[in-house]
Amino acid sequence: MTIQRRRGLPAPAALLLAAGVACLAGGAAVSVAAAPPGSTTHVVIEIRRSHYTPTSFTVPAGVPITIELRNLDPIDHEWIVGDEALHQRHRTGTEPVHDTRPTEVSIPAGATRTTVVTFAAPGTEAYICHLPGHEAYGMTGTVTITPG
Repeated sequence: MTIQRRRGLPAPAALLLAAGVACLAGGAAVSVAAAPPGSTTHVVIEIRRSHYTPTSFTVPAGVPITIELRNLDPIDHEWIVGDEALHQRHRTGTEPVHDTRPTEVSIPAGATRTTVVTFAAPGTEAYICHLPGHEAYGMTGTVTITPG
């Protein structure tokens, strides 16, 4: 294979382009899901005065989403995202700390936690803090998952 450098195209870019063409010609294909307009793959959620900001965001299905949770309050919180059945279990559950599931995160006072979530299917899911009284106070939000 001969790589010809075009005017204005840096050598590293030409090499990457040639490598990509070579991979596709050899039968290897790489698929990268693009985020639909209006959606994101990195979300920062701040917690202040026992409320989430933003209270809603949109992400594509099937794409890993990095969620950074910043607790700016002097008290602990949690971020649990899922369907109504999941939230009902947490409303009556006794799990005091969440640290093994990416969709269930405990955030100590003044701390920042990061999790990566891949939402499998389009739809809408709620995120809620289920510590006593927090949901009733309005510590809720919504994530909209669009087709990926």
